[in-house]
Amino acid sequence: MGPLLDPFLDNEFMLRALVAGCLVALACAIVGTFVVLRGLAFIGDALAHGVLPGIAGAVLLGLPGILGAVVGATVMIAGVDLVRRRSRLSGDTAIGLLFVGMLALGVVIVSRSDSFTGDLTRILFGEVLGISWDDIAIQLAATVGVAAVAVICARPFLMLSFDPGQTQVAGFRAGVYEWLMLGLVAVTVVVSFQTVGTLLVFGMLVAPPATAALVARRIGAMMAIAAGVGVVSVAVGLLLSYHYDLAAGASIVLVEVVAFFVTLIARGARRPAPAAAAA
Repeated sequence: MGPLLDPFLDNEFMLRALVAGCLVALACAIVGTFVVLRGLAFIGDALAHGVLPGIAGAVLLGLPGILGAVVGATVMIAGVDLVRRRSRLSGDTAIGLLFVGMLALGVVIVSRSDSFTGDLTRILFGEVLGISWDDIAIQLAATVGVAAVAVICARPFLMLSFDPGQTQVAGFRAGVYEWLMLGLVAVTVVVSFQTVGTLLVFGMLVAPPATAALVARRIGAMMAIAAGVGVVSVAVGLLLSYHYDLAAGASIVLVEVVAFFVTLIARGARRPAPAAAAA
Protein backbone atom coordinates (compact mmCIF):
# COMPACT_ATOMS: atom_id res chain seq x y z
CA MET A 1 0.00 0.00 0.00
CA GLY A 2 3.07 2.24 0.18
CA PRO A 3 2.91 3.70 -3.35
CA LEU A 4 -0.82 4.36 -2.88
CA LEU A 5 -0.83 5.97 0.57
CA ASP A 6 2.67 7.36 1.10
CA PRO A 7 2.30 10.24 -1.39
CA PHE A 8 -0.65 11.57 0.64
CA LEU A 9 0.77 10.77 4.09
CA ASP A 10 4.27 12.11 3.46
CA ASN A 11 3.37 15.25 1.48
CA GLU A 12 0.93 17.81 2.84
CA PHE A 13 0.47 19.39 -0.58
CA MET A 14 -0.77 16.04 -1.90
CA LEU A 15 -3.15 15.69 1.05
CA ARG A 16 -4.53 19.18 0.44
CA ALA A 17 -4.91 18.38 -3.26
CA LEU A 18 -6.79 15.18 -2.42
CA VAL A 19 -9.21 16.95 -0.04
CA ALA A 20 -9.81 19.83 -2.46
CA GLY A 21 -10.23 17.49 -5.41
CA CYS A 22 -12.74 15.33 -3.54
CA LEU A 23 -14.80 18.40 -2.61
CA VAL A 24 -14.81 19.50 -6.24
CA ALA A 25 -15.83 15.98 -7.26
CA LEU A 26 -18.77 16.02 -4.83
CA ALA A 27 -20.00 19.44 -5.97
CA CYS A 28 -19.61 18.51 -9.63
CA ALA A 29 -21.44 15.20 -9.07
CA ILE A 30 -24.47 17.01 -7.64
CA VAL A 31 -24.61 19.82 -10.18
CA GLY A 32 -23.36 17.68 -13.06
CA THR A 33 -26.26 15.26 -12.63
CA PHE A 34 -28.68 18.04 -13.50
CA VAL A 35 -26.35 19.30 -16.24
CA VAL A 36 -26.46 15.88 -17.92
CA LEU A 37 -30.18 15.21 -17.37
CA ARG A 38 -31.29 18.74 -18.29
CA GLY A 39 -29.01 18.96 -21.31
CA LEU A 40 -27.08 21.95 -19.94
CA ALA A 41 -23.65 20.80 -21.10
CA PHE A 42 -23.36 23.74 -23.50
CA ILE A 43 -24.07 26.37 -20.84
CA GLY A 44 -21.69 24.56 -18.50
CA ASP A 45 -18.94 24.73 -21.12
CA ALA A 46 -19.79 28.38 -21.85
CA LEU A 47 -19.60 29.32 -18.17
CA ALA A 48 -16.31 27.48 -17.75
CA HIS A 49 -14.84 29.63 -20.53
CA GLY A 50 -16.92 32.75 -19.91
CA VAL A 51 -15.30 33.47 -16.55
CA LEU A 52 -11.90 33.91 -18.21
CA PRO A 53 -12.15 37.70 -18.80
CA GLY A 54 -13.32 38.28 -15.23
CA ILE A 55 -10.44 36.26 -13.79
CA ALA A 56 -7.92 37.89 -16.14
CA GLY A 57 -9.20 41.36 -15.28
CA ALA A 58 -9.02 40.63 -11.55
CA VAL A 59 -5.46 39.33 -11.80
CA LEU A 60 -4.49 42.39 -13.84
CA LEU A 61 -5.92 44.68 -11.14
CA GLY A 62 -4.35 42.70 -8.31
CA LEU A 63 -7.71 41.41 -7.04
CA PRO A 64 -8.64 37.83 -6.02
CA GLY A 65 -9.28 35.67 -9.07
CA ILE A 66 -12.44 34.23 -7.54
CA LEU A 67 -13.94 37.73 -7.41
CA GLY A 68 -13.33 38.16 -11.12
CA ALA A 69 -14.83 34.72 -11.77
CA VAL A 70 -18.02 35.76 -9.95
CA VAL A 71 -18.26 38.91 -12.08
CA GLY A 72 -17.61 36.94 -15.29
CA ALA A 73 -20.25 34.31 -14.48
CA THR A 74 -22.79 36.99 -13.53
CA VAL A 75 -22.22 38.88 -16.79
CA MET A 76 -22.50 35.63 -18.72
CA ILE A 77 -25.84 34.61 -17.21
CA ALA A 78 -27.28 38.15 -17.36
CA GLY A 79 -26.21 38.49 -20.99
CA VAL A 80 -27.85 35.20 -21.98
CA ASP A 81 -31.05 36.28 -20.24
CA LEU A 82 -30.98 39.68 -21.99
CA VAL A 83 -30.52 38.18 -25.46
CA ARG A 84 -33.31 35.66 -24.87
CA ARG A 85 -35.77 38.31 -23.63
CA ARG A 86 -34.98 41.05 -26.16
CA SER A 87 -34.76 38.93 -29.31
CA ARG A 88 -36.30 35.90 -30.94
CA LEU A 89 -33.04 34.00 -30.85
CA SER A 90 -32.92 30.60 -29.17
CA GLY A 91 -31.20 29.98 -25.87
CA ASP A 92 -28.38 28.07 -27.60
CA THR A 93 -27.71 31.02 -29.90
CA ALA A 94 -27.61 33.42 -26.95
CA ILE A 95 -25.23 31.12 -25.07
CA GLY A 96 -23.03 30.75 -28.14
CA LEU A 97 -22.81 34.52 -28.63
CA LEU A 98 -21.84 35.18 -25.02
CA PHE A 99 -19.49 32.18 -24.99
CA VAL A 100 -17.51 33.42 -27.99
CA GLY A 101 -17.64 37.06 -26.89
CA MET A 102 -16.46 36.44 -23.33
CA LEU A 103 -13.72 34.06 -24.45
CA ALA A 104 -12.49 36.57 -27.04
CA LEU A 105 -12.52 39.34 -24.42
CA GLY A 106 -10.46 37.18 -22.08
CA VAL A 107 -7.88 36.48 -24.80
CA VAL A 108 -7.69 40.22 -25.58
CA ILE A 109 -7.10 41.08 -21.91
CA VAL A 110 -4.43 38.40 -21.60
CA SER A 111 -2.72 39.53 -24.81
CA ARG A 112 -2.30 43.05 -23.43
CA SER A 113 0.00 41.92 -20.63
CA ASP A 114 3.32 40.12 -20.75
CA SER A 115 3.03 38.96 -17.14
CA PHE A 116 0.18 36.53 -17.70
CA THR A 117 2.14 33.44 -18.76
CA GLY A 118 2.14 31.70 -15.37
CA ASP A 119 -1.20 33.15 -14.31
CA LEU A 120 -2.89 32.03 -17.53
CA THR A 121 -1.69 28.46 -17.08
CA ARG A 122 -3.02 28.45 -13.53
CA ILE A 123 -6.37 29.93 -14.64
CA LEU A 124 -6.87 27.45 -17.47
CA PHE A 125 -5.54 24.27 -15.87
CA GLY A 126 -5.76 24.96 -12.15
CA GLU A 127 -3.19 24.57 -9.41
CA VAL A 128 -4.46 21.63 -7.43
CA LEU A 129 -1.02 20.89 -5.96
CA GLY A 130 -0.72 24.47 -4.71
CA ILE A 131 -4.13 24.69 -3.06
CA SER A 132 -4.27 26.09 0.48
CA TRP A 133 -6.44 25.22 3.47
CA ASP A 134 -8.21 28.58 3.05
CA ASP A 135 -9.12 27.63 -0.53
CA ILE A 136 -10.34 24.27 0.75
CA ALA A 137 -12.56 26.04 3.31
CA ILE A 138 -14.17 28.07 0.50
CA GLN A 139 -14.66 24.93 -1.57
CA LEU A 140 -16.20 23.15 1.44
CA ALA A 141 -18.67 26.00 2.02
CA ALA A 142 -19.61 26.02 -1.66
CA THR A 143 -20.08 22.24 -1.74
CA VAL A 144 -22.31 22.31 1.35
CA GLY A 145 -24.32 25.18 -0.14
CA VAL A 146 -24.76 23.40 -3.47
CA ALA A 147 -25.86 20.22 -1.71
CA ALA A 148 -28.35 22.12 0.47
CA VAL A 149 -29.96 23.88 -2.51
CA ALA A 150 -30.12 20.60 -4.44
CA VAL A 151 -31.92 18.90 -1.52
CA ILE A 152 -34.37 21.78 -0.97
CA CYS A 153 -35.17 22.13 -4.67
CA ALA A 154 -35.00 18.42 -5.49
CA ARG A 155 -38.61 18.11 -6.70
CA PRO A 156 -38.73 21.09 -9.12
CA PHE A 157 -35.22 20.27 -10.35
CA LEU A 158 -36.32 16.70 -11.04
CA MET A 159 -39.38 17.91 -12.95
CA LEU A 160 -37.29 20.36 -14.97
CA SER A 161 -34.94 17.54 -15.93
CA PHE A 162 -37.65 15.29 -17.35
CA ASP A 163 -40.81 17.34 -18.01
CA PRO A 164 -40.42 21.15 -17.80
CA GLY A 165 -44.11 21.66 -18.58
CA GLN A 166 -45.11 19.63 -15.54
CA THR A 167 -43.10 21.97 -13.32
CA GLN A 168 -45.51 24.83 -13.98
CA VAL A 169 -48.53 22.57 -13.54
CA ALA A 170 -47.24 21.45 -10.13
CA GLY A 171 -47.17 25.07 -8.95
CA PHE A 172 -43.46 25.79 -9.32
CA ARG A 173 -42.16 28.77 -11.28
CA ALA A 174 -40.14 26.99 -13.95
CA GLY A 175 -38.16 30.09 -14.94
CA VAL A 176 -37.01 30.74 -11.38
CA TYR A 177 -35.77 27.19 -10.86
CA GLU A 178 -34.19 27.16 -14.31
CA TRP A 179 -32.01 30.12 -13.39
CA LEU A 180 -31.39 28.73 -9.92
CA MET A 181 -30.04 25.59 -11.55
CA LEU A 182 -27.81 27.73 -13.77
CA GLY A 183 -26.70 29.58 -10.64
CA LEU A 184 -25.54 26.28 -9.11
CA VAL A 185 -23.55 25.53 -12.26
CA ALA A 186 -21.99 29.00 -12.07
CA VAL A 187 -21.08 28.64 -8.38
CA THR A 188 -19.49 25.26 -9.00
CA VAL A 189 -17.46 26.58 -11.92
CA VAL A 190 -16.39 29.73 -10.08
CA VAL A 191 -15.20 27.94 -6.94
CA SER A 192 -13.69 24.90 -8.66
CA PHE A 193 -11.53 26.78 -11.17
CA GLN A 194 -8.88 27.33 -8.46
CA THR A 195 -8.46 23.58 -8.18
CA VAL A 196 -8.76 22.19 -11.71
CA GLY A 197 -8.92 25.34 -13.86
CA THR A 198 -11.61 26.70 -16.16
CA LEU A 199 -10.89 24.25 -19.00
CA LEU A 200 -10.96 21.11 -16.88
CA VAL A 201 -13.86 21.88 -14.53
CA PHE A 202 -16.24 21.20 -17.41
CA GLY A 203 -14.86 17.68 -17.68
CA MET A 204 -15.54 17.07 -13.99
CA LEU A 205 -19.08 18.42 -14.42
CA VAL A 206 -19.91 16.07 -17.27
CA ALA A 207 -17.78 12.91 -17.22
CA PRO A 208 -18.68 11.34 -13.82
CA PRO A 209 -22.45 12.03 -14.11
CA ALA A 210 -22.39 10.73 -17.70
CA THR A 211 -20.72 7.55 -16.45
CA ALA A 212 -23.32 7.23 -13.69
CA ALA A 213 -26.14 7.75 -16.19
CA LEU A 214 -25.05 4.57 -17.98
CA VAL A 215 -25.80 2.38 -14.97
CA ALA A 216 -28.11 4.31 -12.61
CA ARG A 217 -31.90 4.56 -12.84
CA ARG A 218 -32.57 7.01 -10.00
CA ILE A 219 -31.34 10.54 -9.36
CA GLY A 220 -29.92 9.70 -5.93
CA ALA A 221 -28.05 6.67 -7.25
CA MET A 222 -26.74 8.68 -10.19
CA MET A 223 -25.35 11.38 -7.88
CA ALA A 224 -23.80 8.77 -5.57
CA ILE A 225 -22.12 6.89 -8.42
CA ALA A 226 -20.94 10.16 -10.00
CA ALA A 227 -19.45 11.21 -6.66
CA GLY A 228 -17.72 7.84 -6.29
CA VAL A 229 -16.31 8.00 -9.82
CA GLY A 230 -15.14 11.57 -9.21
CA VAL A 231 -13.45 10.84 -5.87
CA VAL A 232 -11.69 7.72 -7.15
CA SER A 233 -10.59 9.61 -10.27
CA VAL A 234 -9.13 12.39 -8.12
CA ALA A 235 -7.09 9.89 -6.10
CA VAL A 236 -5.93 7.93 -9.16
CA GLY A 237 -5.16 11.08 -11.14
CA LEU A 238 -3.09 12.56 -8.31
CA LEU A 239 -1.16 9.31 -7.90
CA LEU A 240 -0.44 9.17 -11.63
CA SER A 241 0.74 12.78 -11.61
CA TYR A 242 2.94 12.13 -8.57
CA HIS A 243 4.62 8.94 -9.81
CA TYR A 244 4.94 9.87 -13.50
CA ASP A 245 5.37 13.67 -13.26
CA LEU A 246 2.14 14.51 -15.12
CA ALA A 247 -0.19 17.51 -14.93
CA ALA A 248 -2.42 16.80 -11.93
CA GLY A 249 -5.70 18.43 -13.06
CA ALA A 250 -5.51 17.00 -16.57
CA SER A 251 -4.69 13.54 -15.18
CA ILE A 252 -7.81 13.62 -13.00
CA VAL A 253 -10.11 14.55 -15.88
CA LEU A 254 -8.46 12.03 -18.20
CA VAL A 255 -9.09 9.25 -15.68
CA GLU A 256 -12.77 10.30 -15.51
CA VAL A 257 -13.14 10.21 -19.30
CA VAL A 258 -11.44 6.81 -19.48
CA ALA A 259 -13.81 5.55 -16.76
CA PHE A 260 -16.77 6.63 -18.90
CA PHE A 261 -15.60 4.73 -21.97
CA VAL A 262 -14.65 1.64 -19.94
CA THR A 263 -18.15 1.65 -18.43
CA LEU A 264 -19.71 2.19 -21.85
CA ILE A 265 -17.82 -0.74 -23.37
CA ALA A 266 -18.47 -3.01 -20.38
CA ARG A 267 -22.17 -2.15 -20.44
CA GLY A 268 -22.35 -2.96 -24.15
CA ALA A 269 -20.52 -6.26 -23.65
CA ARG A 270 -23.10 -7.39 -21.08
CA ARG A 271 -25.98 -6.90 -23.49
CA PRO A 272 -27.06 -10.07 -25.30
CA ALA A 273 -26.56 -10.22 -29.05
CA PRO A 274 -29.72 -9.52 -31.13
CA ALA A 275 -30.06 -13.15 -32.21
CA ALA A 276 -29.68 -14.43 -28.66
CA ALA A 277 -32.19 -11.88 -27.38
CA ALA A 278 -34.71 -12.93 -30.02
CA ALA A 279 -34.22 -16.59 -29.14
